[in-house]
Amino acid sequence: MATPEHLLIEQFGTVRRITIHNPRKKNAINLQAYGDLADQLNSADIDDGVTVLVLTGSGDFYSSGNDISALLTDERPVEQRLESSHGTLARMVKAFYSFSKLLIGVINGPAIGIAGTTAVLCDVLYMEETAYFYTPFTALGLCAEGCSSYTFPKLMGTSKASEMLLLNHRMSAQEALQFNVVAELFKRQEFESKLWPRILQYGELPVGSVKATKQLMKKFDLDQLEQANKRELEALAKRWQTEEAMLAVMNFMTRKSKM
Repeated sequence: MATPEHLLIEQFGTVRRITIHNPRKKNAINLQAYGDLADQLNSADIDDGVTVLVLTGSGDFYSSGNDISALLTDERPVEQRLESSHGTLARMVKAFYSFSKLLIGVINGPAIGIAGTTAVLCDVLYMEETAYFYTPFTALGLCAEGCSSYTFPKLMGTSKASEMLLLNHRMSAQEALQFNVVAELFKRQEFESKLWPRILQYGELPVGSVKATKQLMKKFDLDQLEQANKRELEALAKRWQTEEAMLAVMNFMTRKSKM
């Protein structure tokens, strides 16, 4: 497997760490990174040398989400762009929710859009105390993705999920802890000194036992995830072809360029 351009892969005993690394764009994820992330998740799931997979970001961001600028500069016909991007997105999201071993997200900074929704599919989330989740789908004229139309209400309740997905609410780390989205908060300097040694110990757990217990717990129903992923991608394809979405995205990019 070729070395991914925007992912750093490290192995510590039976613990594998994937770090999203695109600092120039605050760890934004482009189409290639979608595919690479899916490949890495699927590869780790069948690798007997991996017991725990950890996802995190480099620097001050976990990920700023979808690299919208890359989509806007793609010169292919819109139907062709949508077919390739949504097929790859579907594969990446599925790689998260079908992962059979222990999947841990270390949210070291803001987790925006698809980065935040897929992070919720992890088994355990640890979060830096000044980080936040932000899913501005309606501000972009788009719609929920990453199975969030199913997972957010199940985790947070309908009202808070609606505030996130409909009203573009920015959920602080403290709120994420309050609403059972994350397990524990850490100061940035505590990740290496306190959290990482603990995660390395998790790598010593019997992988068969972890997989069996994870299957029994069923954080989310697999059929529901499959249906949500399919519905969201169908709706997203339609949204991308509307003038409303194009204007909202262009306005967002214009505001972003002035920041």
